[in-house]
Amino acid sequence: KLEHLFESRSKEAPTSKKAIDGKKVVVVLDPKRSNAINIGLTVLPPIHIIKTAVLNFDEFAVSKEGIEKILTMVPTEEEKQKIQEAQLANPDVPLGSAEQFLLSLSSISDLTARLQLWAFKLDYESLEQEIAEPLFDLKVGMEQLARNHTFKCILATLLAMGNFLNGSQSRGFELGYLEKVSEVKDTVHRQSLLYHLCQMVVEKFPETTDLYSEIASITRSAKVDFEELANSLVQLERRCRASWHNLKVIAKHETKLVLKTKLTEFLKDSTQRIIVLKVVHRRVLNRLVAWGHSRNLTVPLVARCDRCSHRFHSFVLYLGYPVSAARDVKVTSICKLLREFALEYRTCWERVLQQQKKRAAHRERSKTRGRLITETEKFSGIAEAVLPSAVVSSSPKEQMEAGHESMKIVLTSPTDIPARRSRTSQGTGHGTPSQSSPAQEDVPSSPDDASDEIMDQLVKSVTHNANPRPCPNKERRRSRGNRKSCK
Repeated sequence: KLEHLFESRSKEAPTSKKAIDGKKVVVVLDPKRSNAINIGLTVLPPIHIIKTAVLNFDEFAVSKEGIEKILTMVPTEEEKQKIQEAQLANPDVPLGSAEQFLLSLSSISDLTARLQLWAFKLDYESLEQEIAEPLFDLKVGMEQLARNHTFKCILATLLAMGNFLNGSQSRGFELGYLEKVSEVKDTVHRQSLLYHLCQMVVEKFPETTDLYSEIASITRSAKVDFEELANSLVQLERRCRASWHNLKVIAKHETKLVLKTKLTEFLKDSTQRIIVLKVVHRRVLNRLVAWGHSRNLTVPLVARCDRCSHRFHSFVLYLGYPVSAARDVKVTSICKLLREFALEYRTCWERVLQQQKKRAAHRERSKTRGRLITETEKFSGIAEAVLPSAVVSSSPKEQMEAGHESMKIVLTSPTDIPARRSRTSQGTGHGTPSQSSPAQEDVPSSPDDASDEIMDQLVKSVTHNANPRPCPNKERRRSRGNRKSCK
């Protein structure tokens, strides 16, 4: 009795009949599996289109994402057998949507091989691009950096500064010291060594640039994991070999000669291109292993670097790394080092240039400080045009003499200039020329009249070009004291 009660039994998914939209259907699959397939069917075309597209490798009918989705829905032999048995047991009851989809997929010959080959065919271009572009950027970036004039000037200036500060005569330094340049500061102004380096490079080599804009390929290479890239190349080669095996499986049941020829040509071309990719990868990232175990490897390695300066490890030797350390240097780390230094140098370079522009503008302002605007070069031509021809002369001394003579004439002018009327006479306005006595006409003008005449001329010379601002007519205020009372 205990044996019967506690017997371990394997759970089998029973064949059940469920009513969907008022109709009974046969459900065999696990609920989770059935639900996943039904969700996938919402983004896939109808089953008859999928079947035709898989048989003809029609990429316009089913997208790459659709193929990857179908690969997760491929029925197993057990599922296929259960669905067939349920269909035989209930011939009058239709299958569920998930069961019907799997049964239709199982009718396609060599389904898994076709889907894997088709997925590789659609993925190959993007996979090859993900490997080839970083290798090309690394090759171009090393060539750019090797012939970059700004980078050479920076290294030479930094070496000279280090030798001066340390009192040594070193012929070089490790590239890793570039990380510490921004951390070392002087004891007076607390400016970093990078600032002084940039300032000296700009002064000694004004044709140099910010360095960062000239090594864009190195900047892009710093974002790539080249160890992962090598694994991707191995996986690409492995998938290509698996595709050859899938093609052999498909060819046994495929009757269309055109399709077999097309797939064969594609695999031959992809195989050749993968071989080229492997050669490029090996040459760009050469490990310098085939040079033997001689004690002095510097001469042949430098010679090889001159012949093929775009290879990474030869380039590392060109930068001054010893042979023992060059084998262990990683591409991503050295590219990140160069990128960070170039970015910091660009920021400091822009700051130095901005300070130089401010100093130049300050010097220009100091030249004209305390001078009239007409004395500056910008307004000198305008001032000469405004001055009268009697005053303008070939030299400042003559201009001063001419101005003195004109003022002297005004001061010593005879009495024929009519005397200025006083404010009282102007204010009354009742006097007439006939009422003035002849004795008054014979009296010479007083010094006050001469000074008034000078003031009039000065006022006219200042205001003869002035445009009076139009002002609205204001009503005169009337005194309330003169109003009559109505009482």
